Amino acid sequence: MKPYEAKGAGLARTMTGIFVLGLAVLSGCSFSRGTIGDELKKEDVATIKKGESARTDVVAKLGAPDRIVQANGHEILQYYRYDIKVKGLFLILVNFSRANIKSDDLYVLLNKDGIVDDVVFGKRTDRLEFQFWPFDD
Repeated sequence: MKPYEAKGAGLARTMTGIFVLGLAVLSGCSFSRGTIGDELKKEDVATIKKGESARTDVVAKLGAPDRIVQANGHEILQYYRYDIKVKGLFLILVNFSRANIKSDDLYVLLNKDGIVDDVVFGKRTDRLEFQFWPFDD
């Protein structure tokens, strides 16, 4: 074996090691979470009574609504909370990420006198989970 061949093989292994180390250093994972809006508690929603509670009772218990809409002679107070979980795998050439969003929504329908006609509440943020692999359901 010639002396320059042994040095070349060692150099190739060193360069390969530096390349693999560079890939490991430049890649990474990320997990983050965010929310929009205030939490809607089932106990607070349960205090709103159809035909009894007034607009002032709802606002006193839940605060100002996020949105007010007029539809079919009703005033609709909407309260919402969004929860998002994002995760990602960042490589040099390819990046994968997945974001999951769920919402809690409360709609309080008021008649022309400002009395509650109906309450519609959906809570889904408690079922939100981190899912790492971006190709699953």
